[in-house]
Amino acid sequence: MRVDLFDFDLPDANIALRPARPRDSARMLLVDGERLEDRTVRDLPNLLRKGDVLVFNDTRVIPAQLEGRVREAKLSATLHKRHDLRSWWAFVRNARRVKPGDVLTFGGGVEAVCEEKGADGALLLRFLGDEPVEVLLHRAGTMPLPPYIASKRPIDAADAEDYQTMFAVKEGAVAAPTASLHFTPRLIEAVDAAGIARETLTLHVGAGTFLPVKADDTDDHQMHAEWGRIDAATADRLNAARDAGGRIIAVGTTVLRLLESAADEHGRIQPFEDDTAIFITPGYRWKAVDGLMTNFHLPKSTLFMLVSALMGLDTMRAAYAHAIKSGYRFYSYGDSSLLLPRR
Repeated sequence: MRVDLFDFDLPDANIALRPARPRDSARMLLVDGERLEDRTVRDLPNLLRKGDVLVFNDTRVIPAQLEGRVREAKLSATLHKRHDLRSWWAFVRNARRVKPGDVLTFGGGVEAVCEEKGADGALLLRFLGDEPVEVLLHRAGTMPLPPYIASKRPIDAADAEDYQTMFAVKEGAVAAPTASLHFTPRLIEAVDAAGIARETLTLHVGAGTFLPVKADDTDDHQMHAEWGRIDAATADRLNAARDAGGRIIAVGTTVLRLLESAADEHGRIQPFEDDTAIFITPGYRWKAVDGLMTNFHLPKSTLFMLVSALMGLDTMRAAYAHAIKSGYRFYSYGDSSLLLPRR
């Protein structure tokens, strides 16, 4: 499909630079089939059914943004995917100044050697020393806020908490699963009281999620792989809930992509522990997911393509036009939507 079909005009005023406080006070646009309804995140338990399952991502964002030097040149590195125990692939601003074998120096005495340049321009960095890489990153790194926020204001101490979900346990993401940022203990209590089940899985979100689609046609776009895991017990419970008539509601596109990657041709969710580079566009045959809670996404992004595949491009263009006109806040710190397709 032509990428320009997924373009739309978004005023800067609609881009959120800080989250709603409290988190569950954010607005939420219900898209039920083609019907649009303005709600808030706190309404979520009343919009789902007893027996439905909300599925969350328990990944935790690491301080993956690094500022440093190679010789006399300044550079900025954003880690995006772990390669092995001491090595990460990174997108590096000023990468043309770096060649394999060069040592990059970051703050706190942290150093890494460039081992390889990838076909996409990313660098493979091996961190030097004996300390775990996670320790080095907490010493030298900062929270990797999306470019559309970081370009408008500096990262500060509030972001260390604001950019983590209440479910964040397993370190490895370089971007937050932002749909879950809206949840609070109070909201979870209401979800439980309504008889809505909860499950978690892990997908370590990569910085590739922010990369623009540069191709003119979706067939020519290459997705970056991300690592995910669903254990056997979780898969069994999800399948049992669906067999009993419950709907699987993914909280975030990261959860949705992992569930669809793990599902077999019969729609049964299987245990999964691997990389996934699934790219979902209109025409995709859905297998595992019955609904999605997600924030509002960038024009021409793979994530807007995904929600258009779930609900229909015309429906999502109408929903986003309504959201923009109504002052909804977009992107990572923005408002939410609940997408319930009619199958």
